[in-house]
Amino acid sequence: MIVNQKSLRNIRILLDLILLCGSFLIAAVYAQSFEILMMRDYMFILLLVLGVLWVFSSNVIGFYEDFTSRYFGYQFFNIVKNIIVQSAVSVIFIFLVKEDLFTRNFILAYSITLTAFISLRTLFFKRILILAREKGKSVRRVIIVGTGEIAERFYNMINSNPNFGFQMLGFVAEENAEIHGKQLLGGISDFENIIIENHVEEAVIALPDNATGKLDSIMKICNKHAVRTHIVPDYFKFLSKKFRIGMIGDFPIITVRDEPLQEVQWRLIKRAFDVIVSLCVIIFIVSWLFPVLILLQKLTTKGPVFFVQDRIGKYNKVFRCYKFRTMKIDEEKDGFNPATRFDPRITKFGHFLRISNLDELPQIFNILGGDMSLVGPRPHAIPYNELYREIFDEIKLRHLVKPGLTGWAQVHGLRGDVEDEEENKQLIKKRIEYDIWYIENWSLGLDIQIILLTIWLMIRGVAKGY
Repeated sequence: MIVNQKSLRNIRILLDLILLCGSFLIAAVYAQSFEILMMRDYMFILLLVLGVLWVFSSNVIGFYEDFTSRYFGYQFFNIVKNIIVQSAVSVIFIFLVKEDLFTRNFILAYSITLTAFISLRTLFFKRILILAREKGKSVRRVIIVGTGEIAERFYNMINSNPNFGFQMLGFVAEENAEIHGKQLLGGISDFENIIIENHVEEAVIALPDNATGKLDSIMKICNKHAVRTHIVPDYFKFLSKKFRIGMIGDFPIITVRDEPLQEVQWRLIKRAFDVIVSLCVIIFIVSWLFPVLILLQKLTTKGPVFFVQDRIGKYNKVFRCYKFRTMKIDEEKDGFNPATRFDPRITKFGHFLRISNLDELPQIFNILGGDMSLVGPRPHAIPYNELYREIFDEIKLRHLVKPGLTGWAQVHGLRGDVEDEEENKQLIKKRIEYDIWYIENWSLGLDIQIILLTIWLMIRGVAKGY
């Protein structure tokens, strides 16, 4: 809906491809010379591959989507992800063709130059667009039909993003509607006069469900005066805010929840990532750390080293989940009696395992076996799940993906339980909401971000002793 969004997107892609070609030539001349580059014409095949790859990877990570509403830090992170892909493909290509001149210096120069060029283009383009919008260029006059919660939220969103290219004129109210502190243009009965008098170019219809009967007459008036019309459906009452519009045959379909991991290619990528990382962890960390932890466990407390419990996985499948025992013997049972901070049942060594998250490390074998993933909603024990279901009806939505060793909720501090019952209920609700947000917004980059945050929190937790 953003004014000229598709045109601006295409311009940015074209500019970036030009900058990519320029970076390639600069790097080639820096590494060797233009004459040598022309002699090795197969290098231009690499340039073509890198250009196509840039467009593909940018679409995958959403680099060109709604850039005006994002901080540069977020955009720079996406630039770096693209550059990593570019560098990796360059290394593979040079290895396959056995290139002996355009090697490390070329790839390093190309990566640095392209990062600098795209970053500067991003900042410059955004600034130019903001200045143009401030001067009233490419700005369209818009009104909102409706005065409920959705209408006000949309109004605030447009006002907080002037670079979207809209001049917000005000609201058209339903009968007996109240509005506070915002421009009220009139009622729906005066809709046609409001459009004419205010030279309205676009209308956003944000009516509640009980007022949709007026939609036909509103649409007719908009069409009569060539006013572009957009409808914001009243779907915020549902848990999901990630809707997807598609077609099944000739019928438009609104899918209430968009789940990237429904696509087989993303599931394969996530599984490959899980297998590679878990094998590396087993080889380089578990192989020496497990014996140390097992020895310390045996020296400090009696009883078994591991705690094994049935937990609920993807599609409600029950699996055996492994962890290091952290409670005194006979205290860790399947009954619902969750541990809290400073719980007297936790052993001294168990306290260290918990604050460092090392108690969960045996689950790396659950990941390798396919029952779990590195990142995902934490798996619940069966009694926990039954009780949580009474608090949060939509809890089964967590089971649409594999449970994880760590998750979006955990890196935001939403882990464990607290003693106060009401506070605990709010904690559980928020934790599950974060889990569902993760399912709807999954990407490989998000998984990597969560893993890095988890490592940082582990280090900080051990340092601070909590």
